[in-house]
Amino acid sequence: MGLSEEIRNKYQAVIGLEVHAQMLTKTKAYSNDKNEFGSQPNTNISAITLGHPGTLPRMNKKTIDFAIKMGLACESDIAPEQYFARKNYFYPDLPKGYQITQDTTPICTGGKVIVKDGEGAEKEVGITRIHMEEDAGKSIHDIDPFNTLIDLNRAGVPLIEIVSEPDIRSSQEAYNYLTEIRKLVRYLDICDGNMEEGSLRCDANVSVMLKGSSEYGTRTETKNLNSIRNVQRAIDFEIERQIIANENGETINQETRNFNAVTGTTTAMRSKEAANDYRYFPEPDLQPISVDQNHIDRVQSTMPPLPAALFKKYTQELGLSAYDAEILTDQKEIALFFEDIISNTKNYKSAANWLMGSVKSYLNEKAIGIGEFPISAARISELINLIDSGKVSNNLASQKLFPAMLESDDSPLKIAEVNNWIQDSDEDAIKNMVLEVFAENPSEFERFKGGEKKLMGFLMGQLMKKSQGKADPKSASKLINELAK
Repeated sequence: MGLSEEIRNKYQAVIGLEVHAQMLTKTKAYSNDKNEFGSQPNTNISAITLGHPGTLPRMNKKTIDFAIKMGLACESDIAPEQYFARKNYFYPDLPKGYQITQDTTPICTGGKVIVKDGEGAEKEVGITRIHMEEDAGKSIHDIDPFNTLIDLNRAGVPLIEIVSEPDIRSSQEAYNYLTEIRKLVRYLDICDGNMEEGSLRCDANVSVMLKGSSEYGTRTETKNLNSIRNVQRAIDFEIERQIIANENGETINQETRNFNAVTGTTTAMRSKEAANDYRYFPEPDLQPISVDQNHIDRVQSTMPPLPAALFKKYTQELGLSAYDAEILTDQKEIALFFEDIISNTKNYKSAANWLMGSVKSYLNEKAIGIGEFPISAARISELINLIDSGKVSNNLASQKLFPAMLESDDSPLKIAEVNNWIQDSDEDAIKNMVLEVFAENPSEFERFKGGEKKLMGFLMGQLMKKSQGKADPKSASKLINELAK
């Protein structure tokens, strides 16, 4: 498809996302079957998962707490009274033939997620609802050429569905929103966010309308997108397809569509169902849920600091750049490690530099997470404070002391003392070494004295060799300039 900028600019995209997040519980939503990815097919099942007559579901309370956490993170209202419903629909991989979900009383309503818009400015995306339900099994089409295989391990796995308002206006905003949702569920430890494993999946509702119009166009829903990039690609394709259809006077049908990641195109699957097609009715086998404020407060007390709050703290209180804050808050484990470092040092920029520099380089080189890093946050703080006190130079700390700390549990001060790395700030001793460097390099000294200031680096290098890296760089550069006059 090809579309001119002039025609594209006549239209405004309207996008809402439905995100399904599998909960990191040990067991399924309504049974004690294992909730575990990667098991042999059809091993995490029981009579309840298989929908045998006479079996009764039982609520997994952990799912309720996880849903409350997400609601609190999005500033949603938590419903005090909730009921479950049966969603009747043909699921070939959900044996009982219906899904237990929430219809009229979702656990969370309202709320917002702050994202960056297409130009990088902050924007609120409203949350319509967050509700609890169960996942279906998995149909496998690429193993047997003649038959579809069914793996029911996923059937009954607890989900929350996070439904946004149609506030998103571009594929880039959708990308940013989904990135933020994934970051939130990972910070909260309620979902691993691995889209390639299907534990986070997204349906994209897309329509287009003429700019200035107050009436939304007919929307389509593209199902089960399994990467953030594919969400963006599918939305871009749908926007262009719908604009071309509008320009040609064609009718957009409200339908469910499928995305082909190889071709980057969407195709129609079926006409879009309405709520009455699902024949919702109250689930008779599960009791209503009551959630009081005391319970919400207990859940709130277990929540970690969230990325948006940390980003604001780092940029507004600690004076770090937005770039630094973005990297530090990208992963919860890195953010919490940084929090531990700055609890023992006030040099926030140095703490950020060490974490984003030497520490991350080591993690990448060894292909490990921060949880396996051999140096504690407290020892990194000690290293920073040792540099700030003038006892070791930043250069020596980076090249010698940090590598030594990787191999020893001793404090950085003790390691520096044992190796005779404590910086020499004795001006008389440094002065004598500066004069020796001048005497050993007369040509360079005369040129420096004559105004060739770029030779400062050479002279400093010679001095550091002579002092074995222990000369205080500030004192040394000051004395070089003074003695060369």
